[in-house]
Amino acid sequence: MNVYEAMNSRYSVRSYQVREVEDDKLNRILEVARIAPTARNRQEWKIVVIKDDESRKTIARTSEQEFLADAPVILAVVGLTPGQEMSCLIPIDPVDCSIVLTHIALAAVAEDLGTCWIGHFDQERTCELLGVKNAKIVGLMPLGYPAGGPHPKERKSLDALVRYEKFS
Repeated sequence: MNVYEAMNSRYSVRSYQVREVEDDKLNRILEVARIAPTARNRQEWKIVVIKDDESRKTIARTSEQEFLADAPVILAVVGLTPGQEMSCLIPIDPVDCSIVLTHIALAAVAEDLGTCWIGHFDQERTCELLGVKNAKIVGLMPLGYPAGGPHPKERKSLDALVRYEKFS
């Protein structure tokens, strides 16, 4: 599968099979995250791999995302430099961690796994559960074998989204 096929076939999975993710697949996905580009190649992020049943249930409950408990793995991508900005005045952590999360999502497709980018969760309680201090979780990503198929994607046209030379 090439990257274009992965991008076109990726969808948000909210229902998972009762099936473990093999360690070799998980490690390949984590390796792809490791090589993701970051600001000045600093790699100021960490990934917490959550497989424990009770931890996944707690995250699902506190995030009001019950389907998270069904995924055999949840990845928490943590930015280590909250408040720091690039010279363009954009915060570093959300950008760097978003690139990492995107690499994970596309690698998961190549491994026949599904993901769903989760930004709706209780930051304080999830950090406490995972032992995250002086940092912020930028996103959660469940990982597992999809229980269903993709849904049709509705996307705006290029004309609605792209401008050449000037914004207006």
